[in-house]
Amino acid sequence: MDTDDLEPVAKKPKPKDLSRMSIEDLREYIDTLKAEIVRAETAITAKTKARAGAENFFKS
Repeated sequence: MDTDDLEPVAKKPKPKDLSRMSIEDLREYIDTLKAEIVRAETAITAKTKARAGAENFFKS
């Protein structure tokens, strides 16, 4: 069983109304989203390494 199966499914957030945001607010929003992408990619890398380690352990 994959540990991801045990985690609750998060609802997708509603998209923001970009038409009400200033150019500077949009740039800050993009920076926030890019930081979140990096955080998610880091988590994926860590989980992939953990999975590979577990698979190697149980192959022996």
